[in-house]
Amino acid sequence: MSAKQDAKQDTHISTVPTPGPEAGSATAVKQDTHTNPAQKATRDTHTNSTPRATAAVASPATTAARSVSAAVAAPANTSVSPPPPQPRGTAPGPTQPIASARSPQPTVATPPTHSAVVPTDLPDTDGEPPAFLQPARTRKAVPLTKTEENAAKSRGKAGSAKTTAQGKAPAAAAHPADASARARGVLETLLRLLPQDWRPAARDYLVLMRMDRPIGALLLLWPTWWALWLAAGDFPPPYLLVIFTLGVFLMRAAGCVINDYADRWLDPQVERTRGRPIAAGRVTPRAALVLFITLLVLAFGLVLLTNAMTVMLSFAGAALATLYPFAKRYTHLPQVVLGAAFGWSIPMAFAAVKGSAPMVTWFQALPPLCWLLFIANVVWATIYDTEYAMVDREEDIAAGSKSTAILFGDDDRMILGVLMGTLTLALVFVGTRANLHWTYYLGVAAAIGLCAWQQYLIRERERAACFAAFRTNLWLGMAIWAGICLALALKH
Repeated sequence: MSAKQDAKQDTHISTVPTPGPEAGSATAVKQDTHTNPAQKATRDTHTNSTPRATAAVASPATTAARSVSAAVAAPANTSVSPPPPQPRGTAPGPTQPIASARSPQPTVATPPTHSAVVPTDLPDTDGEPPAFLQPARTRKAVPLTKTEENAAKSRGKAGSAKTTAQGKAPAAAAHPADASARARGVLETLLRLLPQDWRPAARDYLVLMRMDRPIGALLLLWPTWWALWLAAGDFPPPYLLVIFTLGVFLMRAAGCVINDYADRWLDPQVERTRGRPIAAGRVTPRAALVLFITLLVLAFGLVLLTNAMTVMLSFAGAALATLYPFAKRYTHLPQVVLGAAFGWSIPMAFAAVKGSAPMVTWFQALPPLCWLLFIANVVWATIYDTEYAMVDREEDIAAGSKSTAILFGDDDRMILGVLMGTLTLALVFVGTRANLHWTYYLGVAAAIGLCAWQQYLIRERERAACFAAFRTNLWLGMAIWAGICLALALKH
């Protein structure tokens, strides 16, 4: 075979693409036989510089992604035969391939010129694909941010709360963040009274009604008992005591339900309340409304056991209980509305005790003593609910809610001091108007001491201290009731 034929055969072989870095170079050699050196230099400068520059800045993740794209885009049945051996002493022609049989062939295939384009801005993960490209079983745990960790702790996930990149957020706990161990013990005691199958669902509804934290019911119960004892002038009728005591727990539960329903937009934004049943999604708003109406009907059934005057007053009480949760959207004085709602049991108690007499008038059933006690309760409720609102003041401001804690601002302690003085003066007037025994003022003195203790607790305005100050009002109300009972007993 002549050298000319060998060169022609080699030119035909060089048109077949071979794997490796020299893929496509044979075709380029053939085309170069018809291209002048100037055009070739221009073309090489345009085509070769850009890929090399791109490769220089590509991250390991980009290189790995390109290899995957090349493996998918390459034909599966491509086979390349090595070039035939050249006769000894034959010089390579102009169309002879550059890679000869003696040249080492690369073992790793490179992507063809028509491979898919891979972005070069993927994050550098030291050779590992980013989290969203990793298989679900091999994704590494990603620690929560500080805010998410605090939220997880408030939902019952104390400690080092962690989750995976594809995992769901931890479910909110069945207790709000301010539930104590004693409160949970009360809840467990109530659940033992129910069948086993009912307990999971009943737990959320009991938490919604705050049955695990009776302090709120007691804050409503004390002024009711104040009124019953003062209206009767002694131990009140037992049936009225039972009716009003049960009514207090029912109305307080109804108030908590409608409060959480109205605050379903606010509670998820507040650390202390985002674990509440409606905010956490364990109870639907519709179910909460049904429960609220049911509790109102039960409470109204108790009122029907009294007299007509008490029944008429109960409508105003239900309206106040419904209005309070929505007041924080429009006024900075929702605590005053709460005081009126909690204190409305006072005129109802006077009406129930005195309104049953024949030919009794409204003025006779609701004397000035009744309204003086009502004003004292409104002031007292404003004090303790302001302390309660100081716990969430920053979050309420961020969420757009209103309260007296926000209204008072940096003057909160001074204004609370003025309100405590007003409460003390009102309690003294109650004692003089009712002509109570001097032992009643022992209860007033205990109340003054507790007010001073509250001022000491909130001096730094710390959340835990403000909440502790709020809880001491349980003993303040009991001290006043004990003073009334002792004074009436000694008077007779």
